[in-house]
Amino acid sequence: MNSVSAQKIVPVLLSGGSGSRLWPLSRELYPKQFLALCSDRTMFQDTALRVGDELAFAPPLVVCNQEHRFLVAEQLRQSGLKPRGILLEPMGRNTAAACALAALSVAATDPDALLLLLPADHEIRAPDAFRQTVLVAAQAAQTGRLVTFGIAPTTPETGYGYIQRGRPLDEVEGAFEVAAFVEKPTLAVAQSYLEDGGYAWNSGMFLFPVGQLLAELERHAPAVVAACRAALDGGQSDLDFFRLDATAFAVAPSISIDYAVMERTDMAAVVPCDIGWTDVGAWSALWDVGSKDADGNVLVGDVLMEGASDCYVRSENHLTAVVGVKNAVVVVVDDAVLVADRDHAQDVKRIVDRLKKTGRSEAINHRKVHRPWGSYQSLHTGERFQVKSLTIAPGSQLSLQKHHHRAEHWVVVNGTALVTRGDEQVMVYENQSIYIPIGTVHRLENPGKVPLTIIEVQSGSYLGEDDIVRLEDSYGRN
Repeated sequence: MNSVSAQKIVPVLLSGGSGSRLWPLSRELYPKQFLALCSDRTMFQDTALRVGDELAFAPPLVVCNQEHRFLVAEQLRQSGLKPRGILLEPMGRNTAAACALAALSVAATDPDALLLLLPADHEIRAPDAFRQTVLVAAQAAQTGRLVTFGIAPTTPETGYGYIQRGRPLDEVEGAFEVAAFVEKPTLAVAQSYLEDGGYAWNSGMFLFPVGQLLAELERHAPAVVAACRAALDGGQSDLDFFRLDATAFAVAPSISIDYAVMERTDMAAVVPCDIGWTDVGAWSALWDVGSKDADGNVLVGDVLMEGASDCYVRSENHLTAVVGVKNAVVVVVDDAVLVADRDHAQDVKRIVDRLKKTGRSEAINHRKVHRPWGSYQSLHTGERFQVKSLTIAPGSQLSLQKHHHRAEHWVVVNGTALVTRGDEQVMVYENQSIYIPIGTVHRLENPGKVPLTIIEVQSGSYLGEDDIVRLEDSYGRN
């Protein structure tokens, strides 16, 4: 990117959120950044590809929840991108810890690098303008500034924090000192910010010189740096990932990089920009950016509307009809339906909190559950039995395992299965079946070149996923 070396700008993709305001499509183990909400690609893939130009950026570093590691790896593979590394957080500790991990990791080999920190769940509809903004921010960062991206406000938004622009930086055209960071305002105050013209939305995107970031973290949040350094020192590589030491990382204070550093440093700068940015934080945001029909409706899936207007309606698998309503959000998935007033879209998180408190699985998983070997979906559950559909990717295998409380009957619907059952190995072809008694050591593999589809009938006194004793596992889940 002109005078800025591609090797110096290291994108850091922050992928730790759960996206609870986008329930029921977003779930804890399959959150919004891994969903195709704004394009044919997922938001994580769009973010990665936005900085995928090797002439402009170094390979990305990903910081993510350890439960999402195989989603991250597979979506990067699908995008044709090889990351610098994937750091696995054993628990969430907010953005200050994620920034510290990235800075310590990169500084070990590239002490002069610039870190471009990008949440993996933002929509940017003007990629050329984004790249130009990064160039300006990089020039400011090379002078030692900690740079944030300020989004030109278009409405008096009360859901975002604001940045007040200070005096221009003498050495970088288009960059300014930060006069103040402002918390989410009331509507009247937000309106005054919009009329003033000197305020921008706080995007949560940053460009930092790695050495200056570490120095400011050490100055303002030393406990964060100490915990992250110990977590890296005590961590270990696992396949294509790096697992942090959980005990050490748990000690890290859970604070944002804004609060830990940006609101306290005297080196903060802002680059105002108009890049078509949206923090896809609720269903109302998807209505804002969606393509609307003549009645102001955004429709996704098999949907019929009659006398309805200004609605967001999304149906994943079912015909959904909406009649005579206005300003509504309707989202239909296999195991749940959401109906909400669009103005109350932020309150969906309260439903998720209630689901978690009562132990409902709908807050955590979809019926279709993704695994590193493929996926499974529950089709029917009854007294002492359960029916599932399993899809195993070509060349993949489940762990070598056994169950204490259930037997399994497998029917091959498509493809060919190689089944380990006790001391024998059996090839099972389409329209054939095999029985796995309770307590028998077994493994299911797909030796073919097409996906293997299995109908699994479980029977027994307990059918929970925690009745799996893994003896060997290709994915480090023993």
